[in-house]
Amino acid sequence: MPNLESYPPVFRRKHNDFDPDESVQDFQECYHSDPVPSLDLGSLNLEKLGDACKNWGLFRLVSHGIPETLMSQLRSQAKNLFSFSFESKQRLFTNKPAAVSYFWGTPALTPSGAALARAPQSINWVEGFNVPLTQLSDRNQYFQGQQDPLFDSFRLSLEEYGKHMSRIARTIFEAMVRNLHLDSTQSHSDLSESTGLVRVYRYPKFSKADEALGMEVHTDSSVLSILNEDQVGGLEVLKDDKWLLVQPIPGSLIVNLGDMMQAISNDEYMSVKHRVKVNKNEERHSVCYFVFPGEGSVIRSSRYKPFTYSDFQARVQHDMKTLGFKVGLQRFKISEDA
Repeated sequence: MPNLESYPPVFRRKHNDFDPDESVQDFQECYHSDPVPSLDLGSLNLEKLGDACKNWGLFRLVSHGIPETLMSQLRSQAKNLFSFSFESKQRLFTNKPAAVSYFWGTPALTPSGAALARAPQSINWVEGFNVPLTQLSDRNQYFQGQQDPLFDSFRLSLEEYGKHMSRIARTIFEAMVRNLHLDSTQSHSDLSESTGLVRVYRYPKFSKADEALGMEVHTDSSVLSILNEDQVGGLEVLKDDKWLLVQPIPGSLIVNLGDMMQAISNDEYMSVKHRVKVNKNEERHSVCYFVFPGEGSVIRSSRYKPFTYSDFQARVQHDMKTLGFKVGLQRFKISEDA
């Protein structure tokens, strides 16, 4: 039985409405092993990297140098944080000056980390913590001076994990720049480690798994996103107009390209569409790192009007509020008729 007190009230009600005698098919039974390309960071093959970026928009990363103990420890600490009552999480991490913010029902956040309001019918079956990685050493800023040792151990794990993420993202990005024959000096600010943030997610189990999405279909707005997930599974990517379940493999990471990387590459690389399905038997926990272009860095491409990430973010926020969905790069596309 799940810890319903830790769930947002909307999720609790849906659990209480469930008829245990009703038969529900487990979506995972419909999928087979995935052919997602796997790359070794220790001996990164540029040709394979280019193929993965062009044809998939994501790849599995092994030999990345992060201790498995740190990866599992971070997920475990996040799991403990999620077990706090919903009311406690709201009180500790919502409408506070602390850097860490709590959100639920949507992956779409404002620049401050607050969740964008969603219509009840479009709520995603997810909750999370948004953690900017800058100034992690400032304990008071991150957890409002909370004395629970869990907060401090989580902060220290994030600090170590963030250093690994910065190293991995920079290594991959520089390899992409070489593959694309871009000017390395000019491209340096197109990825800025100072923008790095981590979002930890919990996808509550739901017996009517075919009636809910943990995260709706979307592309990431980042340059790169790097996912560390447990073994429950649920990430699906759109490949050749078909949804493919990405199988979790212990110790590996999933790297996916975001909208900024697609624009930087002049559409040679693709920002992959993906979604998350919920599981009827188990909660899913994941940790995702996102990194963006530096403040004021202008992305220039023959296919897009010059823009900064701030320009892009403002446009996405406007579209989400007025249209209810993200339009994304299409807003900055140069018309072929122009």
